Amino acid sequence: MSFQQGLSGLNAASKQLEVIGNNVANANTVGFKQSRAEFADVFANSLTGGGGTQIGIGTNLSTVAQQFTQGNVTSTNNSLDIAINGGGFFRMTNNGAVTYSRNGQFKMDKDGFIVDSASKHLTGYAADTNGAIQKGATVDLKINTSDLQPKASAKIVGLVNLDSRKATPAVTPFVPTDPTTYTDSTAVTVFDSLGNSHTLQTYFVKDPAPNVWKVYTTADGISTTVLPAATATLTFPATGTGLGPTSSPPSPTPVTFAPLKPPVPPATTPTIATGAAAMALTIDYSASTQFGSDYSINSLTQDGYTSGRLAGFNTGADGIIVGRYSNGQSRALGQVVLSSFANPNGLQSLGGNAWSESSTSGTPLTGVPNTGTLGVLQSSAVEDSNTDLTAELVNMITAQRYYQANAQTIKTQDQVLQTLVNLR
Repeated sequence: MSFQQGLSGLNAASKQLEVIGNNVANANTVGFKQSRAEFADVFANSLTGGGGTQIGIGTNLSTVAQQFTQGNVTSTNNSLDIAINGGGFFRMTNNGAVTYSRNGQFKMDKDGFIVDSASKHLTGYAADTNGAIQKGATVDLKINTSDLQPKASAKIVGLVNLDSRKATPAVTPFVPTDPTTYTDSTAVTVFDSLGNSHTLQTYFVKDPAPNVWKVYTTADGISTTVLPAATATLTFPATGTGLGPTSSPPSPTPVTFAPLKPPVPPATTPTIATGAAAMALTIDYSASTQFGSDYSINSLTQDGYTSGRLAGFNTGADGIIVGRYSNGQSRALGQVVLSSFANPNGLQSLGGNAWSESSTSGTPLTGVPNTGTLGVLQSSAVEDSNTDLTAELVNMITAQRYYQANAQTIKTQDQVLQTLVNLR
């Protein structure tokens, strides 16, 4: 009798419709991976083995296999949203329990941890106070929102062209407040150990000797040397490029001063204004030139900065979370890790866009994005469901026809049986 075959076909078509319905229901679920119902035929056991005329007794659901194909990546306005483009899973923890997900809709909780909608923590490598990634054991990623510590300026690098046609100043000696005592000048803002800004001004004075320039410096308007002593002497060769060996002291020039304020009578020496440590700077003008063209400042940089507040952050393709601060600096706050499996179809679905490791999935291989089989990350984006609605609707029609056809076999068998019963 074919009742068994028809009944198994009805059950199989029903299961297929359930799988299709689940795919359609999750067509808008971020990180969802559609499933496919896979079936196998069934044969009755025989003591003498299967023969060439053996007829199967129907079908059964072999497995529901998830399809881990890439979903479309859609941009968002949330800097904590992260999409995986390629293989790999986010590694999440919840009170020590490790799960894996493709849903990159993250937010920051009250303690600064990066979490998903179920309050599971995103894991990765932590960064130290200097922004260096500490690769080793993975930890729950936490955004450090404290102010960035200021860095005292230690070096100034300048590239200027001194006009060889200029005459020696007619008025001597050098006085910072008298423009007739120097040829040209430039200024740069430097920072002390507390992040306070100071203006370091450099004055260039053409010397009566050919190709020789005297350099003077002031900090906040106060000379860093006891005048008339110069801070440095620059001696150029006849070609006008490359300082000569008679430059004194050798470049880069050391400059030491305290964060000063002008003396208040009857005091005669400057006093420390902010409580910051004395500053020791080097000023490097070794790449400067002396040509017969107008004085120009081609570049002037220094390596210090004031304190800064965290203004925002984003995640790079390599998983490094980079914080941007109000003082223009940036620093790594951590690095997201991804995990891959030899058999992702062996993962156990837990719901809530999460999977767990199983004996058939293999052990997780955890590393940084863009290495091995792991994909790259895209910040301010999410991975859409990989459900193909058009294909699923067509599959739904096909499954419906399967169901009708199997119902028809039961109906036909019933008619045959009724015929047999009515024989006289």
